[in-house]
Amino acid sequence: MSGQKIQILNDLQVKQIIKRIAYQVYENNFNEKELIIGGIDGNGFAVAQMLLEQLTDICKLKISLIKIGIDKKDPSEKNLTLSDSKIALKNKNILLVDDVLNTGKTMVYALLPFIKAHSKKIHTMVLVDRDHKSFPVNADFIGISLSTTLQEHVTVTIERKKVNIFLS
Repeated sequence: MSGQKIQILNDLQVKQIIKRIAYQVYENNFNEKELIIGGIDGNGFAVAQMLLEQLTDICKLKISLIKIGIDKKDPSEKNLTLSDSKIALKNKNILLVDDVLNTGKTMVYALLPFIKAHSKKIHTMVLVDRDHKSFPVNADFIGISLSTTLQEHVTVTIERKKVNIFLS
């Protein structure tokens, strides 16, 4: 595949996937009063914002959005930040969102503050699951699963609220 860039999903397809996932998330939380969405800084947070927009269109849940700051190249607990430390996480349902799930390392570290806060239930959502897990984490809500080689690269571009997914 040397250098070749293939579009996997276009903006319309991604928006349809996010809408489908919003309904699934609502089905899993319709008895709840509140849901907290944690988006991993960068594309994960952008996807979380799009999901939030869809959810507010279809349900009356109180939804809070938190940005999770983490160094994806060197994730660790000491390099982890939450954009709003005032939001109570204890006994709340959490949805952790990222764009691509590769090895699971980023997702595992991003889960830590929610686990430590004794959240009631934690689900995960990704647009693309590459299935190259090195850590014990799976996505509960998946846009698309791709069987790729380790040499292939998945790129999610978000420009002016237009989302495209490429494989190279």
